[in-house]
Amino acid sequence: MRTLRKARGYSQIKMQMLTGIDQSDYSKIETGKRNMTFEQCRRIALALETSMDYLAGLTDEPKPYPPKK
Repeated sequence: MRTLRKARGYSQIKMQMLTGIDQSDYSKIETGKRNMTFEQCRRIALALETSMDYLAGLTDEPKPYPPKK
C-alpha cells in the first residue's frame, strides 16, 4: 500500500481525506499493526486505483478490474 500511495504522491493525510479513515488508523493498517475491514479495504482500493485482491495479496497485478457496465 505504501508503494502505491507514494507512487501517486499521496500523504497519509491525503489518504485520510480520500477514504475517511483516520490517519493514525491508516498508518497502522499500512504498517501491518492493524487489519483493515472490508469497507476500509474497498475505500483504499478506490483511492489508490487498485483492486481489493491486490491489497489482500491475492494478485501481483496492481491495475484495477474493469468497471461494471
